Amino acid sequence: MQALVIGAGPSGLMAAEVMGRAGVQVVVAEAKPSPARKFLMAGKSGLNLTKVEEGFSAAYRCPELEPMIAEFGPEQVMDWARGLGQEVFAGSTGRVFPVAMKGSPLLRAWLGRLGALGVTLRTRWRWVGIEGGMVFDTPEGRQVLRPKVTVLALGGASWARLGSDGAWTGLLNVPLAPFQPANFGLRVDWSPHMARHFGQAVKGAALCLGARRERGEFVISARGLEGGGLYAISRDIREGARVTLDLFPDLAPLALEARIARLRAGETLPNRLRKLGLSAPSAALVMEWGRGLPLAQALKALPLTHQGPRPLDEAISVAGGIKWEALDGLQLRALPRVFVAGEMVDWEAPTGGYLLTACLAMGRAAGRQATPLAIS
Repeated sequence: MQALVIGAGPSGLMAAEVMGRAGVQVVVAEAKPSPARKFLMAGKSGLNLTKVEEGFSAAYRCPELEPMIAEFGPEQVMDWARGLGQEVFAGSTGRVFPVAMKGSPLLRAWLGRLGALGVTLRTRWRWVGIEGGMVFDTPEGRQVLRPKVTVLALGGASWARLGSDGAWTGLLNVPLAPFQPANFGLRVDWSPHMARHFGQAVKGAALCLGARRERGEFVISARGLEGGGLYAISRDIREGARVTLDLFPDLAPLALEARIARLRAGETLPNRLRKLGLSAPSAALVMEWGRGLPLAQALKALPLTHQGPRPLDEAISVAGGIKWEALDGLQLRALPRVFVAGEMVDWEAPTGGYLLTACLAMGRAAGRQATPLAIS
């Protein structure tokens, strides 16, 4: 066998495609009954492939990723999708989606192209270690493969039911940064009055971290808060940043104070919030967290009170993984001819197309680095 890819997510499939195009015989082994389950789940609400913006790679805060993104960044991801017959469009925020929005048409086309390149996919093959080769538990029993090169693309440690369970950390003796949640929701111990607002979105607010301001929606749920507005600042929250909410981000403080001054004295707080035009879920947050604060402060700098991130397995992605110092390019220093890609490695990114772009770029780089060894 020339090449083995373990893990059939975006990184693994991209590594397989690169090697297959070079004429390498590739086998892809996947533990689950079908490939790319997390990819398909992400596509259920609209598959965000990448993002068109200046300074795209700066979002990763990871210099090791920059050359890979430079070679396979937003423009290349869009061309790749079009090459699979999936036209794309950029929304008002620069986020890029397939016109079909879902991930399944793109995945079907991709698997078809891989099959035409001679790539073999074996499902329900769980990698369990290295013992005279790469050892798997399979429906046919224990199997040992001895490829010239291996690309590991086993994911991080979130969404275990979709395949990213982090079990591989016990199989590799390499330096690891502990996994931590990224792009996560927040745990909040709500008072009973919040129950009627579960499932409602807070729209139009700005999340403020000092001078930094992020606009985005988030949802009140029985478990706390979740949604894209929070994901953009999850790394900062994990590192201890204090967040406040500006519920009137387009209104200057003096203008808001003037509006408040025109309200009738003695009105209840719920009536005052309603007359100011605050939505029901935003008003509920003021009632929850803003009592005792001057009204103007509660509306422009409401403390976001929480009990920390939701559990790791509920996070969209992770920080941590194999440290860059353990790698020569993407080849493991401790295991020559074994390469890694994707969320196994210590990097993180906000949602918004950054995650998928980096996984594709890393898979491409791993495939390119492994190809000469596979054909030698």
